[in-house]
Amino acid sequence: MAALVLLVSAGSPAVVHAAGELDLLKSYVGDWRGEGALVGGDRNEPFRCRLGVSQGNAGKINYTGRCTLINATLSISGTIAYNEPEARYEAAMSSNAGYTGLAIGRQSAGRISFDLREQQKDRAGSDVRIGARIVLVDDRITVDFEVEFNNSGEVLTASVPFAR
Repeated sequence: MAALVLLVSAGSPAVVHAAGELDLLKSYVGDWRGEGALVGGDRNEPFRCRLGVSQGNAGKINYTGRCTLINATLSISGTIAYNEPEARYEAAMSSNAGYTGLAIGRQSAGRISFDLREQQKDRAGSDVRIGARIVLVDDRITVDFEVEFNNSGEVLTASVPFAR
């Protein structure tokens, strides 16, 4: 569970204005709430989150979120933008746990997904694979979290569907 807090941080994606893509990003502006369960370990734990999406500068949208577990809090923030010269969406995330990542958005059938993956060390110095996936589709946001402890093979996951 402590490694889950090692999730998610990054720089800012490049931005160029593209009207349709920017309008799509703006459609996600607002306050969102979601809940799921942290699965794995000794028992499942409730995983509740809030996410605020706001209009940023230079064609970006900004997001900030906080997820709570029984014994921990995960704070995330970042930006999502459309990079017109590269014809792609880009997302950056940061967290209170020091994770760093930039993801290229994959578009398919009206959905955009961003996969952020990173290798880190846990507090004991063991390798941990951590990641987050953000999915934007049909005025919905889903965030999936995953932590894999390489030494033990234990995997913790949480999927959080958000609604306004």
